[in-house]
Amino acid sequence: MSCKKDSKDKPNPELPIDADDIYIYNTPSYFPALNYPSDNKPTKRKFELGKKLFFNKLLSKDNSISCGSCHFQNLAFSDSVQFSIGTAGQVGERNSPTLTNIGYNSNFFWDGGVPTLELQALAPLDNHKEFDLPYDSLLLRLNNNSNYKQLFNAAFNEDATLNNYTKALACYQRAFISGNSKYDDYFYKSNSTAFTASELNGFQLFINPAIGCNTCHSGFNFTNGGFENNGLYVNYPDQGRYKVTGYIQDLAKFKVPTLRNVALTAPYMHDGSFATLAQVVDHYNNGGQAHSNKSPKVKPLYLTTQQKTDLVNFLKTLTDDEFIKNQDFKP
Repeated sequence: MSCKKDSKDKPNPELPIDADDIYIYNTPSYFPALNYPSDNKPTKRKFELGKKLFFNKLLSKDNSISCGSCHFQNLAFSDSVQFSIGTAGQVGERNSPTLTNIGYNSNFFWDGGVPTLELQALAPLDNHKEFDLPYDSLLLRLNNNSNYKQLFNAAFNEDATLNNYTKALACYQRAFISGNSKYDDYFYKSNSTAFTASELNGFQLFINPAIGCNTCHSGFNFTNGGFENNGLYVNYPDQGRYKVTGYIQDLAKFKVPTLRNVALTAPYMHDGSFATLAQVVDHYNNGGQAHSNKSPKVKPLYLTTQQKTDLVNFLKTLTDDEFIKNQDFKP
């Protein structure tokens, strides 16, 4: 998959921003600052343009799908199927990940093959099983559309280019900030009655060094941003991170996903092979398969039935109902 921009499509210097056009990301006080490129400062016009692009099917070759066809807000911008359907009914190869807090990611896709949110916007266009739309065709469609021509000029003072197309989509998606769950109520807003006994016990299990969930799913976003092999298979059809680096130590390693809103993002794993959180917990409890690159952190846990239930109940506290209902994100 190539994500290279056309050599003729050189970035323009960031234009002065009208004070009334500044877009402020709604970042909780207990989250770190949200960084963005110096040449893609958030504006309301970019945000609205990015939102319109996110839900527009003209981005796909046969006008059948959009970004929003595989990333549904009520599912924390993930999909409900194992593999999403692309242009001409083609079936994807990996499960569509959640876009929850995507602006905090330092790499993108299950194999981390793209380094920025801006470049990520090009990958579906380049993928024959997703949008399958040549870059030149995309720009023709956008610049021959009077509405888009007006919106791009309002946001960037120029017609659509690959550079400003990616900036608009990234500006919109960086707003997908989720930090208002029951977990946040309990730990950050001092609501001591927010958790049930089962949920609190599940949290204690989650942070127990002998179990080790939070060694990978750590920090405010419940991910260390790294790549691990969790013993899903002995032989993986998908080579994972190895496709990007070529290093044998990366064979069948995949990005550690955020657990925020995890109760909404089934099916689970890079290939959507688990339908429920209970199945995920069972997998880790059993210690996984004996792959040569399996993380030493993945080992039999010997949890009781109640403990497994408690862990699942804790994971459900990471659901942010306000996030999935936020009207600002809707088309």
